[in-house]
Amino acid sequence: MAGKIPRQFIDDLLARTDIVELIDNRIGLKKAGKDYQACCPFHNEKSPSFTVSRDKQFYHCFGCGANGNAISFLMEYDKLEFVDAIEELAGQFSLEIPREQGLGGPQRSFEEKKSDYDLMQQTARFYQQRLNQHQKSAEVKAYIAGRGLSQQTIDKFQMGFAPPEWDQLIRTLARNPAQRQQLVELKLATEKSPGRQFDFFRDRLMFPIRDKRGRVIAFGGRVMGQDQGPKYLNSPETRIFHKSFELYGFYEAKQAHRQLAQVLIVEGYMDVVALSEYGIDYAVAALGTATTAEHMQTLFRNTDQVICCYDGDRAGKDAAWRALEHALPNLKDGKSLRFVFLPDGEDPDSLVQKEGKDAFEQRLKDAEDYSKVLFSRLSEQCDLTTDAGKAKLLSEALPLIEKVPSEYYQESLLSTLARLIGRTREQLSAKLATPRKQHTIERKFKVTPMRRAIGLLLQHPSLASVVEHLPELAELPLPGMRLFLTLQATCLSRPDYTTAHILEAFRDTPEYSALNKLATWQHNIDEEKLIDEFKNTFQFIEDQCLNLRLETLLIKDKTEGLNSDERLECALLTQALGARRTGQK
Repeated sequence: MAGKIPRQFIDDLLARTDIVELIDNRIGLKKAGKDYQACCPFHNEKSPSFTVSRDKQFYHCFGCGANGNAISFLMEYDKLEFVDAIEELAGQFSLEIPREQGLGGPQRSFEEKKSDYDLMQQTARFYQQRLNQHQKSAEVKAYIAGRGLSQQTIDKFQMGFAPPEWDQLIRTLARNPAQRQQLVELKLATEKSPGRQFDFFRDRLMFPIRDKRGRVIAFGGRVMGQDQGPKYLNSPETRIFHKSFELYGFYEAKQAHRQLAQVLIVEGYMDVVALSEYGIDYAVAALGTATTAEHMQTLFRNTDQVICCYDGDRAGKDAAWRALEHALPNLKDGKSLRFVFLPDGEDPDSLVQKEGKDAFEQRLKDAEDYSKVLFSRLSEQCDLTTDAGKAKLLSEALPLIEKVPSEYYQESLLSTLARLIGRTREQLSAKLATPRKQHTIERKFKVTPMRRAIGLLLQHPSLASVVEHLPELAELPLPGMRLFLTLQATCLSRPDYTTAHILEAFRDTPEYSALNKLATWQHNIDEEKLIDEFKNTFQFIEDQCLNLRLETLLIKDKTEGLNSDERLECALLTQALGARRTGQK
């Protein structure tokens, strides 16, 4: 993707979006004073603690702490990536997303992108129609029935049939050379020689692949007989399809569950579809590739429990190991990774048909924890009866353990490793490249005068103009001073900014977390008293700055001596602080 999305475009998009309308369309809101309320969509509750402010263009849940602007809501509720959320908002206003100059090819317009997705959806409908309106329809439907799939499941996954003719899709959808070229670029057709195109998929059961927003972006095709080429044929990568980021069945699983309690990773399209037929509607499959780091990142953002289901042979064990390695950086507190290895000759499709839903889900309940799989794999390669074997296990296990972000999980893994090699957990903890500080209780976020000033300014950007902007104060080593001045300058330059705009500007900065907390801080100050409260807080901070500068000069006077300008400054500071203390102007 070439270039970043310009900040100005994101600001304008947030200004166009009414967060109340956006959220109301998804969960329903009720007026509560000047704000709006609902039961929080991010955790279970009986009485509403989720509030949405039209003035701030900001939402906050007092129960679970979820908060943010319109972009954040789409990312959390619709489970979209940042860019996808921007595209979703832009699409509501038919806006083309500009890009700053960067690496990559020329950018495509909104209409060009829309045309690609429209063509993919037309192709999916074409395959669905051929499933019902082709001379081989009866044969294909008999195959589907033999696989135990109902019409409901066929419709849910938009399954279809690619006819065996060489160019039926092209002749149906391409009305001119440009459309033929678009089919080739989206890998729906193949060009063997200039001007001669052929359908990419022929005589296969078709599985549309949908992205997180439900748009068809690619296809998978399965043969229905013997000697018909590879069992599965997947769309090659295109400008709208990148297989390492997408999971088959993920969109359908999200549609079936507002909150995914668990996700099961299997290997094939038919496994996902067959499991759904039996009510196991939370399975996904990688698209002709091993489970990637991006796949794991997506899954753990959407669920707390991931179960990987693989064959019990060496290939299955290798696939499980790759998945485990990619999952380790996502194992935060509360996240779970487990593995199921199937009997020889079985796959999820065949097994669920043999033993039914309850027995299959019992296998999932009995799944092995990732830690057992990790040490089982590493121990296979080490002779733990020798010092050399123990040293090898230590050297291979520690780098993997360091990838785990959860302090609790790290300690558990270290305890297991210590037991295997005859050491103590404390000895192994000292060997970690980045030892962790032990915190049993998180420090309370204390509202200091500086945080108070920043919080008030963040929630009420119009306050920026009621006190003087003094950029020279940034030179003083007062914690938070630079951030306050940056916020004030931002608000002065953009009087139209809301809380939502300011937070978006700081999304990828170290200050974002603290600002998020201050954006939801309940200051309980009456509106008519806000200006006086802010002025008084700023004066207190200004006094701190003056005192700090005076102390610096006095220390220098004792150690090095002051020049004439510094002596004058010292006298003026002493006079000014004295006047403030006595209440004189």
